[in-house]
Amino acid sequence: MLIGISGTLCSGKTEVVRYLTFQGFQLLALCEENGFAQVNGTNRINDKVYSDVSSTNENDVTRDGILNHEQSDSGKHADMDGVIQKNDSLGPPLKSFTDYNELDAYVTRHWRENFVISHLNKIEVLKVFQKRPFFLHVSVDAPIRLRYKRYNLKQKKSITLEEFIEKSDDSLFSAENPLIDINNQAKVKIINTSSSVQSLYVKLSDLQLLDESRLRPSWDAYFMKLAELAAQRSNCMKRRVGCVVVRGNRVVATGYNGTPRHLTNCNEGGCSRCNQGEGSGAALSTCLCLHAEENALLEAGRDRITGSNDTESSVLYCNTCPCLTCSIKIVQSGIKEVVYAQSYSMDKLSHKVMSEADIRIRQYSHPKERLFV
Repeated sequence: MLIGISGTLCSGKTEVVRYLTFQGFQLLALCEENGFAQVNGTNRINDKVYSDVSSTNENDVTRDGILNHEQSDSGKHADMDGVIQKNDSLGPPLKSFTDYNELDAYVTRHWRENFVISHLNKIEVLKVFQKRPFFLHVSVDAPIRLRYKRYNLKQKKSITLEEFIEKSDDSLFSAENPLIDINNQAKVKIINTSSSVQSLYVKLSDLQLLDESRLRPSWDAYFMKLAELAAQRSNCMKRRVGCVVVRGNRVVATGYNGTPRHLTNCNEGGCSRCNQGEGSGAALSTCLCLHAEENALLEAGRDRITGSNDTESSVLYCNTCPCLTCSIKIVQSGIKEVVYAQSYSMDKLSHKVMSEADIRIRQYSHPKERLFV
C-alpha cells in the first residue's frame, strides 16, 4: 500500500505520517520542486526541536498560541496525562527521489510493502499515483484559527492571522496547482481538531486506514456503489432509489424508481401523487412510479434470478430498504438475500414479510471516508 498525504498549512500532516510509521509504514521523500515538500518530521526553533504540531494540549499552547516557557526551554511536550516526554522526530526517509516517476516505479516493484509520502502538492503527481491500485490518498485539514496557532508555534517570528490566511490561501487557490483541488480528490478526508497528539492517534486507529477494502472494494461495497449509481438515474420526485440484482457475484439486472417507459417522467409532472408532496407511504395507490426494486425484478425475470444452480442464490442490493409492496415482489421472484444501506419508514413490515419467506436481510455501511476529530 502507498498512502499519499495532502493537506492545508499546519493541519497536522506530519503527525498523520508519524502515526503511519508507528504502524510499520516506511517514509519516502521527493524533492519539493517535483511535487512534495521535504519531510524530516521536525521543525527547528532557536535550534531546539519540536514536532509539526498537531497537538494543542493546554500544556503545549497558550491562549495566544505561543509555546509555554518551560517547554521552549526543554524541547518537550505534554501528553494527555500531563507527563512531559521528549518529542522524537520521524527520522530520515527510507529513500529519497528526485523524480516522481522513479518513486512510482520503486513502489510498484515493492507494492506489497507499506509506504507513505507526505505534502502532496502537485496535480500531475497525484494523477500518476491515482492510476495505481495500491494508492490511497488522504487529506488533512483543521480550523483556520487552530492552524494559525500551530504555525506561530513553529516560527521564530509570529505573524498576524490575516497574514496567515493570505499564506494559506496562496497554496489553496494557486492557479497552477490549487491545493483545494488536490485535497478534494482524497479518498479519505480528516478534519483534525484534536486537543492532543494521542487523541489524534486514537481517532486514526478507529479510521482503519490499513483496511484493504479501501483499495479494492468488497463485493458488498462494489454492488452497493452500483445501486447508488443507478439511483442517480431516478426521475421520481419523492426520493432517489437504485437497485442491483446479483447472482454469483454477477449483475443480473439494475433498476431505479420512476414512471414506466413511454410515460411522462415523474420529475416532469408524470405522477401527480409524487408532485403534490404527500408524506412517505401516503396515497401509494395513486402513485404511477415503479420502484427501483420492481424495475430490477421486472427486467431480470424470475428464470434469470432463480436459475438452475441451487448452489448460487440471487442477492438484491438496494441503497434504501425495500418497502412492503416491493418486499412482496422480492419474495415472489425468488431472491434469497437483501442488502440495503438506508432505512425506510416501512422497515419493520418489510422485514416481517421477507423473514417469513426465509430471505436473509442485512444492512450495509461503507467504510468511513471522512473523519472529524
